[in-house]
Amino acid sequence: MDTGLTESSLRKIREEIVTCPVCGKNTLRIVDYLYEAPYVGKLIISIGKCDNCGYSFKDVRLYEAKEPGKIVFTVEKLEDINVLVVKSASASVLIPELGLTMTPGPASEGFITTIEGLLDRFLEALEVACRDEKADKEKCEEMRKKIVDAKEGRIRYTVIIVDPEGVSSIASPKARRMPVEPEELEKLGYIVARRGEKSG
Repeated sequence: MDTGLTESSLRKIREEIVTCPVCGKNTLRIVDYLYEAPYVGKLIISIGKCDNCGYSFKDVRLYEAKEPGKIVFTVEKLEDINVLVVKSASASVLIPELGLTMTPGPASEGFITTIEGLLDRFLEALEVACRDEKADKEKCEEMRKKIVDAKEGRIRYTVIIVDPEGVSSIASPKARRMPVEPEELEKLGYIVARRGEKSG
């Protein structure tokens, strides 16, 4: 997807060299850029590259963090799949009606895409999983058909982004930002410090 992102539209705001989590050397260069995205507003785009082992990562997040919570967006018509999505590296994506969940792992990256782009990512992950000879081919085809139906506007569904840092966004007035319960975060694998407990 073309988001209009070019080097000239990025403004470098910070650069530092830190310890690489892969090779342990102090050779991971992280550069933060400020970017004004259409319909979304100011974003911070972080790009990291280790000069020693080549490890790299990318993240994108809102410049101004909101409260930790979830963003709920109902896809009701075909045009809704063109709505822009900013998913930070720490956020999870759920589409309950399709049985789809994307949770962050150690190599998770943030990205800017559309609702359609999110569905494409799920399709790609499904294709990889279904190449396994032990995969249930019938279930794979059923899931693939559901995602394709969603992309083509044949079914109504809900996209939920759960973000404990409050730096993700769905760029639509229809998107609702709501609080998230600690139990919901724990279910998705986040570590939650409860009141009265010391974290660390």
